Amino acid sequence: MWAPLAALLRDAFTMLLVDRRGRGDSGDAITPQEVATYSVEREIDDLDAVIAAEGGRAAVLGFSSGATLALHAAAAGAAISALVLYEPPFALGGLPAAAEDAPRRLARMIADGHPGDAVATMQREVIGLPAHVVEQARSSPMWHALEEIAQTVVYDATLTAAPNVPTPAMCALDVPTLVVCGAETWPALRASAAELAQRLAGARLVELAGGAGHGIAVEETAALLRDELARGAFA
Repeated sequence: MWAPLAALLRDAFTMLLVDRRGRGDSGDAITPQEVATYSVEREIDDLDAVIAAEGGRAAVLGFSSGATLALHAAAAGAAISALVLYEPPFALGGLPAAAEDAPRRLARMIADGHPGDAVATMQREVIGLPAHVVEQARSSPMWHALEEIAQTVVYDATLTAAPNVPTPAMCALDVPTLVVCGAETWPALRASAAELAQRLAGARLVELAGGAGHGIAVEETAALLRDELARGAFA
């Protein structure tokens, strides 16, 4: 996902592209039968380990649930010098939270050997895609790849389960933060981003042209980061 952006910034910054556990080239210490044992703290530990191995402190950019995770990590004391939160799906501005029992139900589907059902349920109930769109996706060539990483839907459902609002520790963070959304994103995500920026003590909202729907505006994001990180503190 981040490779096109990193290619535009590697001349100026050290770029680390992290595959979260269970995705891409990263392994997963949890088996399908153990997936219900997942906790957000596991992924915070992962991020801590990467930052420690690669220099000890980093500006962290996260997209969607990855942005939610980045904010959790910063609030937990990770060595994060700055945050860029691109459309984190907090239940703000009218955006609904995932059902509190969603992680448990998804974990049961995976443990019972039904990864496709878990992915489809995530898309319908948590992401909010219409049923006919999900059914079209199930018949597409990409569906097998989604089933291969099906247990990660439990991780994202855990991150976004009710109440899914910023904690007091998040709101009080003294970390320079940009909350970013695309001009053509889903209206509920834009409203959520605007309210999040108001709640976080050190945050500023930036709306970027480009991108489409809940997607990354690559060139515009690169220009933003080049300018803001060069100045050092998201002033």
